[in-house]
Amino acid sequence: MGFFDKIKEKLIKTRDNIGNKINEVFSGFKKVDEELLENLEEVLIMADLGMDTVSSIISSLRENIKKKRIEEPEKVKEELKEIIVKMIDIEKEENYSKKCILIIGVNGAGKTTTIGKMAKGYMDEGKKVLLVPADTFRAAAGEQIKMWAERAGADITEIRENADPSAVVYSSLEYANERNYDIIIIDTAGRLHNKKNLMEELKKINKSVDRLLKDNYTKETLLILDGTTGQNAIEQAKAFAEVTDIDGYVLTKLDGTSKGGVIIGIVNRTKLPIKYIGTGEKITDLQKFNAKDFVDAIFE
Repeated sequence: MGFFDKIKEKLIKTRDNIGNKINEVFSGFKKVDEELLENLEEVLIMADLGMDTVSSIISSLRENIKKKRIEEPEKVKEELKEIIVKMIDIEKEENYSKKCILIIGVNGAGKTTTIGKMAKGYMDEGKKVLLVPADTFRAAAGEQIKMWAERAGADITEIRENADPSAVVYSSLEYANERNYDIIIIDTAGRLHNKKNLMEELKKINKSVDRLLKDNYTKETLLILDGTTGQNAIEQAKAFAEVTDIDGYVLTKLDGTSKGGVIIGIVNRTKLPIKYIGTGEKITDLQKFNAKDFVDAIFE
């Protein structure tokens, strides 16, 4: 089953909230006029895209209708899909042999689960994977990631509760270097409420990564966001961006929410790509994001 089939099946609530309502709008119009665009705008606002994003979409749509002289509502729908795909399809093609991935996000967003699923995906590709439990602050965080490492078949370094996270990362990366791992995934504490501490912690971790891995690995920082929180996910993305550099997002729990439209708002507001989406509790329920398939699935 490909990305399109999987997400079409999993994003039923988002499809009901966006695609079905948009289809209802178009079915009620025989011609293209301002009332059609106003109704569309209302549906998109209610679908958690955010006001700025909706304004940008409707403005582009209005401009394209005029430029291309579109007169049929169904063709407006296709134009709408193309505008949204163009807005969120900003992922560049990856070219790396080894990668070190720093996972950040608040507790409860699905960090540990995502790490386990990512590890499984890389293991299935034949990669040698090491997990680093650097969330030494939260009780039992290490044990949780250990369980996921076992399920994925990945290796994990020693669990050291209450240890300095940067020290854990440093010794883990020394270990990784000696054993030539392809993929290193580092878990971190989710203490956004204390920005100063988190900023210092991530700065020290990044220093360890830069010093030990140098040019051997591509470094990537991914922010895990809970898709069920809707517009709050955008605010969280902005807050984390004040603390550290981010390369992309993983949106979790999209199978249980009608707020999947937030993906469009996040990418438009931050100009950073969605790397993966989480669509269930199974270890295989993490898909690499594909903009066109996502839009097709919610408009189906």
